[in-house]
Amino acid sequence: MKIVVIGGTGLIGSKTVNRLRALGHEVIAASPASGVNTITGEGLAEVMEGTAVVIDLANSPSFEDKAVMEFFQTAGHNLLAAEKKAGVKHHIALSVVGTERLQDSGYMRAKLVQENLIRQSGIPFSIVHSTQFFEFLGSIAASGAKGEAIHLPPAAIQPIASDDVAAAVTDVAVGAPLNGTIEIAGPERVGMDILVGRYLDKMGDARPIIADPHALYFGAELNDQSLVPGANPRIGKIDFETWFANQPVKV
Repeated sequence: MKIVVIGGTGLIGSKTVNRLRALGHEVIAASPASGVNTITGEGLAEVMEGTAVVIDLANSPSFEDKAVMEFFQTAGHNLLAAEKKAGVKHHIALSVVGTERLQDSGYMRAKLVQENLIRQSGIPFSIVHSTQFFEFLGSIAASGAKGEAIHLPPAAIQPIASDDVAAAVTDVAVGAPLNGTIEIAGPERVGMDILVGRYLDKMGDARPIIADPHALYFGAELNDQSLVPGANPRIGKIDFETWFANQPVKV
């Protein structure tokens, strides 16, 4: 079947496209570079012709509150309207575990708006709520940098490898619409400060980690339930040590 992957050249998108093509599907990796732009609407009508499934993996280029809200509102309206006109049978979106719990965060408010647009669209859908990716541990460290130390909340996280995210999205795409949400997470639950400390140690970064329960994550304070899945999530196979061991060596 024909599957369009919005954001199909990104971290999760490229892995998902490869998996779906290996299964024999006709897969379009859609992005502004390929002439498909969900903000302007360019190319949407054309790419949706004959499409059975759309996977939305695009992310806002800016995480500033107003910009991220405008991105998900505009992209969501344009994409869903084009899908409805074309008769798309299944819309899949990648979102975040804890979205509804972290509404102090502008990013999470925008993701919830995106999810509500999907639920109200009338198109059969599946929303994949993922925990944070191992690949962004460096960015998390950078966000908490203050002088010579890194301030991070000790709240529990359960991060997942991007390969496991792509595997889950692929399975959802070839299945029936859930008309609901599935949660995916990594195999290990650990404090954010502890895991980032392990990551920095392996990277040879000696900056100390300061556990600060008031340190913000995307603008919101966390507790041990904020970023971890509920009952019966899909658990990825790749743990932190395995993931790190398979990263390209930086010279």
